[in-house]
Amino acid sequence: MSNRYATLPRSRLAALLPELLLAGQLIDRSAMAWCISSFGREEMTRIAIEEWMAASPIYTRRMQRALGYTGDDVVTIFKGLQLDIGAPPQFMDFRYTVHDRWRGEFHLDHCGALMDVEPMGERYVRAMCHDIEDPTFDATAVATNPKAQVRPVHRPPRTPADRHPHCAWTVVIDDAHPPVSPSEDCVALQESRAASLPLAEIDPSEGGRGDYSGPLLSDLDFADFSRSALVRMADEVCLQMHLLNLGFVRAVSRRTADPREICTKQLVGIAGVAAERIHRALELPGGVEGALRVLELHPLLNPANYVLASRERDALTVRPGPAHEDGAWISLCGPGSTAPLQAAVRAVDPRLDVVVDGTSDAWTARVVAGAEPAEEFDEVAVTRISTGSTFTFQPRKSLPITPVR
Repeated sequence: MSNRYATLPRSRLAALLPELLLAGQLIDRSAMAWCISSFGREEMTRIAIEEWMAASPIYTRRMQRALGYTGDDVVTIFKGLQLDIGAPPQFMDFRYTVHDRWRGEFHLDHCGALMDVEPMGERYVRAMCHDIEDPTFDATAVATNPKAQVRPVHRPPRTPADRHPHCAWTVVIDDAHPPVSPSEDCVALQESRAASLPLAEIDPSEGGRGDYSGPLLSDLDFADFSRSALVRMADEVCLQMHLLNLGFVRAVSRRTADPREICTKQLVGIAGVAAERIHRALELPGGVEGALRVLELHPLLNPANYVLASRERDALTVRPGPAHEDGAWISLCGPGSTAPLQAAVRAVDPRLDVVVDGTSDAWTARVVAGAEPAEEFDEVAVTRISTGSTFTFQPRKSLPITPVR
C-alpha cells in the first residue's frame, strides 16, 4: 500500500513532524484523567510508569536505526530524546550540554507537562516529576546503554514557585553502574507487530539530510531533512504512539476485566485534539474533503502498512491488518464504535458526522454533512485542558552543540 505521508510535499511534512510528536505527548493528557476517576491517583501513576517503560526502549531503538545514529553514548541518548513523543520540541524544551561521550546534562527551559499538572497540586507534580520520571528516564536510556543513569540536579515542586529552568538532570554512563533491564511489558511488547514493522527506507539520493549522523544539534529543523527521511520519521512517530497505547492497554488490562471503555475514551480525546492541530498546521480545506484528508494523515490510521485503509471519494475503507492483530487503536473503531472517528472529523467542522458500515475489523466510513453542529465530546474537552492543545511552535535555528571540556 502506498504511504499516505508520501503524498505530502516536503514543506508540509516538516510542519507535520512536531505536530505528531506533540500529539504523542498529549495521549496521556487524554488518558490519565479517566485512569484517575477509575483507579485513583496512585494507580494512574503506576499505569503511566508501566506504559512508558514498555514502549520507549522499543521505539527509541527503531528511530536510531532509521536515522543512522546508533551508538552507546550520551549524544545518542540526547538525539533520541529529540525524536521522542515523551519530549516534543519546544513544548518540552530540552537544552543539552555534552561534557564527553559518557557525561552530559539537560535542563528544561519550558515543560508543558508541568504547566498542565502544576495547577492540580503538589501530589500530582511529585507523581509526574519524581515517581514517573525516575524509572522512565532510565528505561529510555537503556535503549542506548543499560549503564546510563539519569539523575536530577533539581526538579519540581518548584521552590521558589517560579524557579527556572523548570528542572535539570545529569546523564552519566559508567561501567560501575548496575545495568538497567527492560521491563516485563517491554519484553512482551517486542513481540507485537508494531515493534518489528518494516517501513520504507530513506532515499540517500534526495536533497536534504537523510539521517542524523554527525553532531548533536540544539534543535532539529525538520525542513533540513529530505522528503523520504521526513516520511520515515512521521511513520516512526506514529508507531511510537501505537506502542505507547499498547503499553497502556496492557497496564489498564491488569486493573479491569474490560479495558475497552477507558481505552476508547483515551482515543476519542486524542483523536479530536490531534485532528484539530493537523488540520490547522497543514492548512487543509474544510468540509467533507478536509475531514477525509485529516483522517488519512491522522496517527490513528498510520503508518499505512500497519493500519490498512484506502479512500475513495467521500469514504474510507479499513481492512484487517497488523494493527488489528495487535489490538491497536483501530480495533476500537467500527460500526459499533464511531466516536473516535466522529471526534476527528468534527475537529474540522462540528456539523460533520460519520456513518460506518461493515464488521468490527472490515468497514467503510462515510463522512457526511449535517445541518446542526454537534457538541464537543467530553473526552476531547478533557484533553483540551492541556496547554498543548493550543501550543504554537516557533522557528528555531539548528546549531551544533560543542562538547564542554
